[in-house]
Amino acid sequence: FISYLGPEMDKLGVSVFMGTVEKGNPKLVDSVLNAAESGKYIKGAGFQWDGKLAIPTIHAEHPALTVYQTEHECGNGLNDWAYAKYSWTLLDHYLKNGVTAYQYWNLSLPVGGKSTWGWYQNSLITVDQTNKTYTWNNEYYLMKHFSHYVQPGAAYLKGSPDEKNVIAFENPDKSIAVIVYNDSNADKTIRIKIGDHTIAPLFKAESFNTLLFKR
Repeated sequence: FISYLGPEMDKLGVSVFMGTVEKGNPKLVDSVLNAAESGKYIKGAGFQWDGKLAIPTIHAEHPALTVYQTEHECGNGLNDWAYAKYSWTLLDHYLKNGVTAYQYWNLSLPVGGKSTWGWYQNSLITVDQTNKTYTWNNEYYLMKHFSHYVQPGAAYLKGSPDEKNVIAFENPDKSIAVIVYNDSNADKTIRIKIGDHTIAPLFKAESFNTLLFKR
């Protein structure tokens, strides 16, 4: 159907995106992108859940393809620190494999986060409807490190091959945001080099941190 849809969308100036890819087999995406009658119309693709297993291959083989992460894995409703740490691994994986957008679905949910079909899910904010209060959850603060300090239009900066748990962006104003996760259970000094400048801050155990360099 893309061979029919594509030309019509072209007339309207509308980009066609493929998605949502939630299977880990990159050949499912390749079969569309490499087909002459459909591939030329696909301007981007969205990946989520097991689709994360396919995205490294797709990004390597189609580097010009715009790639989105389309749904954060929703968790179990506990909103605990363990899942916030797992969420970091998702952000790290997707951003280092070329996504230009990362989408966290549940802005706020009531206590427990139970969906209409019985799935307990995490959210950035938990609302206690009985006591009329709310709680900022761990994942709220994790996402804030990216959404507050990384500006729209920022460019991802590729680090050294041995880089671990460090994600950096150059903002449109030329400032550089470096998000660091110390996954150790002890305070740790991590050496960071940007151009000719090197710093070695001490990061608290199991902590997310942002350094903002202004030039």
